[in-house]
Amino acid sequence: MPSNDDVINRKGMGMVSTGEAVRVVLVGVGATVVLDAWSMILKGLGVPTLDYALVGRWAGHLCRGRFAHAGIAKAAPISGESPLGWAIHYAVGVVFAALLVGIYGVAWLHDPAWRPALAVGVATVMVPWFVMQPAMGAGIASSRTPTPMKNRMRSLVTHAVFGGGLYLSAALLKRVWA
Repeated sequence: MPSNDDVINRKGMGMVSTGEAVRVVLVGVGATVVLDAWSMILKGLGVPTLDYALVGRWAGHLCRGRFAHAGIAKAAPISGESPLGWAIHYAVGVVFAALLVGIYGVAWLHDPAWRPALAVGVATVMVPWFVMQPAMGAGIASSRTPTPMKNRMRSLVTHAVFGGGLYLSAALLKRVWA
């Protein structure tokens, strides 16, 4: 009879051990840290990046019943929007790591491969393109911005970097946590 910490369903995220759940969280946080390092590099090069306070502002307005905005930067500020936005940013990173493990199985955590991580990272660009950007006033896939194609490519590359972060985080965990 398996204990509570044994994995019962190794294919998906059905039943995972506490250790594997912790690994998912660490992989998601690690991948998000990689993404943030990428954003700091871009910022240092003068490339505009997302202000997570605006994500917090959007979430604050969402809790008050407003999903879409003509321009989130022009919406009324929300108390605590910056920490809220950053918390959401990291929580989404963990959710995307769980998505990867849900698709490829918990075995991926113990023997990570870069292709699944990159595939999931790139696929997650659908969330900003079809949910966040339209809701924040930028249109579907940045269609209402002055440089939509440039913004789409920047989002795609950023999510590919996140996918690389998923792989790097899992590979590091494999080395340090047997």
